[in-house]
Amino acid sequence: ANDIQKLNDAGFHTVESVAHATARKLSDVKGISEAKVLKIKEIVKAMVPMDFKTAADALEDRKALVTLTTGSIELDKLLEGGVETGSITEVFGEFRTGKTQLCHTLCVTCQMAVTEGGAEGKAIYIDTEGTFRPNRLQAIAERFGMDPAVALENVAYARAHNSEHQMELLKMAAAIMSQDRYALVVVDSATALFRTDYMGRGELSERQMQMAQFLRQLTRLAEEFGVAVFITNQVVANPDGMSFAKDSTKPIGGNIIAHASTCRLRLRKGRGENRICTIYDSPTLPEADAQFAVGPSGICDATD
Repeated sequence: ANDIQKLNDAGFHTVESVAHATARKLSDVKGISEAKVLKIKEIVKAMVPMDFKTAADALEDRKALVTLTTGSIELDKLLEGGVETGSITEVFGEFRTGKTQLCHTLCVTCQMAVTEGGAEGKAIYIDTEGTFRPNRLQAIAERFGMDPAVALENVAYARAHNSEHQMELLKMAAAIMSQDRYALVVVDSATALFRTDYMGRGELSERQMQMAQFLRQLTRLAEEFGVAVFITNQVVANPDGMSFAKDSTKPIGGNIIAHASTCRLRLRKGRGENRICTIYDSPTLPEADAQFAVGPSGICDATD
């Protein structure tokens, strides 16, 4: 029991988290010797399946995956059901393209019944830009016929103030998630703080390393708790390109983010309230576009 406490303090809250950690990481935990690490590893191996399985079994496992509806029928169609649980989905785009609105809408839809496109779980919202608006959630909850008070109760919110704090919050999130059923982790701008905490080229590799660690933790949460991890990313303008080139902006974070996220969505402005979502990279979905609109009650279908 003492050892379990030690593991908990180090951020390991489930059997999976111990099974997925390297022996080196485990021996870094204060008060756990190398001999004990090997013992723990043996016990955990018996509990968590970590060997090969057939593709047929993998297909069965994937059939059981829950997707979260985005609130827009067109967008759900594009994503073949919605935002996938158990993996990282990244959206990027300029300001005012609906990234944060998408985050807010998902916080509500993930609480709905599975038959309605939800996952019957709570949501965690890590906000780095100060753009979290609880009254927004109330409006969205009313639209989906839920009790706004209950909907707000089910969202755990934290404001991250620097990139180290952002990392700490993930540890706390793991602790919260091991106690209740969660379906979604939102990081609204996973990159904003890294962008400002590290300056210039000299600190670039350090920044990318820290960002990789952060994303690795997110991947762990997605696999361990089966939640949908939804992160937003900022863009940089490409100043040397022609300003009228079709994609003069690109997502920041380089290859590190590109490899970490399973599905990447690019948002851009359409006519009026309409926004266009393009699948930028995904292992299953074809590259295509869908239109949606940002309304007073979150994400909805595009208007003509």
